[in-house]
Amino acid sequence: MTKTEILHYPRLDTVIMVEETIKELDYYPTKTELWKELPKQMMYQTFKLIIQYLEDSGKIMIDKEGKIIWTWNPKLVKKIMSQPGLKIR
Repeated sequence: MTKTEILHYPRLDTVIMVEETIKELDYYPTKTELWKELPKQMMYQTFKLIIQYLEDSGKIMIDKEGKIIWTWNPKLVKKIMSQPGLKIR
């Protein structure tokens, strides 16, 4: 994200709303398609900040065509973390 002044940061319920919408869709939306699918509208700047956060945290990936793919898998993470001999910094 470019260095722009953030007018306000999104609330947790807004981030969760975006996450749930991505998970529930039966197709991989672009940013614009996802923004239009949200149950409540928000400023596009706030939406872009949420998308950047989700991408930085590894919850989503955006492919070459701009499609958003949900990648977070807590069950797999739990399985990996329970491996004997695994050392986490």
